Amino acid sequence: MRQPQLIKRGTSVSLLVSNKVGLMRNFLFLLASIFITQSLRATNVEWPAKLGKLTAEFENRDSQVRAGLAPVTKESGFTGLSTQTYEYGDGKGSQMILYAYRDSSGAYQDYTFLRAQPPNATNPANAMLVKGNLVLWISANAILLPEDRMAVATWLQSISDGVASPPIAAYLPDRSRVGLTERYALGPVAFRQAATELDRPEVAGLVDVAGFDSHAEAMFAKYKSGKDEATLLLIEYPTPQLAELHLRHLQRALSADKKCGNSVERKGSLLSIVLAPTSAEYAGKLRGAINYETEVTWNEPSTTATDPPITSTLVKIIIATMVLMGMAFVLGIAFGGVRVITKRLFPGKVFDRPAQMEVLQLGLSGKPIDPRDMY
Repeated sequence: MRQPQLIKRGTSVSLLVSNKVGLMRNFLFLLASIFITQSLRATNVEWPAKLGKLTAEFENRDSQVRAGLAPVTKESGFTGLSTQTYEYGDGKGSQMILYAYRDSSGAYQDYTFLRAQPPNATNPANAMLVKGNLVLWISANAILLPEDRMAVATWLQSISDGVASPPIAAYLPDRSRVGLTERYALGPVAFRQAATELDRPEVAGLVDVAGFDSHAEAMFAKYKSGKDEATLLLIEYPTPQLAELHLRHLQRALSADKKCGNSVERKGSLLSIVLAPTSAEYAGKLRGAINYETEVTWNEPSTTATDPPITSTLVKIIIATMVLMGMAFVLGIAFGGVRVITKRLFPGKVFDRPAQMEVLQLGLSGKPIDPRDMY
């Protein structure tokens, strides 16, 4: 009877362990579900009751997005969105959608792609604003008044993380730039998408040597001036050393594929490539207009050197000379005095000892030379 009891006890223990494992799995699944849900929600946004002359119509509404995100949006670090509707009171107003991202770089990447898509680019009443890690899409049935748009921008800045957008966008030349062709890429997905949207699909092959694993950032833009046109590609790296390393990789890739256009040049940490230019002159002109300057910062402690007045310098020189002369006089007297006293007290024993002195004789006279005659 003991054996069945042992089997029964063993079974109960195994059931207890399996129940604990199942509870642990359910607990971990619940935590993962909560984490995924919260990560896909916009931060708790408190939409103001009024923005300028606009009045909010609904309470705050956070939307959960679980699927259907564009690849570029996923790469941008999208975390969620929130919507609100504002009206002027006459039935006209706007619907606002707030997109949240992990950082300002991801927000700016998605912003450059979203604002060029319809209906954003086709309806003049629509607008998109980017501030820090937030992008605000304004879908309006009437163009917002300037003061209302300023109020919206001020509110958006106040709830963002306050981090500025990537500076590489400011390097693009302003003159002759085609509107809504700017594309920012911080990863390979956005780089390929930008090359496709700007009709430069052959450039997508450079993504493997662009160095996004080294935290590279890329910026595209189209330019057109009369009959001349080209696409400018800028790639910035954290350090000039990384830029030099990837410069060689890109040079080999460009030489292997002539379709990519012009050569690549480096200035500091920035690489520039003019794609498919209509002429070499226009490519050089476009590259020369890039707004990028290198700066060297010296952050070591330093002191300001100042020259003393000439009068104090002369006084110090005279005093030092007099001191040296006095020391030479005293030492000369001391040496001569010691020698004379020693010769007086110990004649021929310390100085001028005849046994240790040798005198060269020329033999001109037969008189012997006495060494003592010389002293």
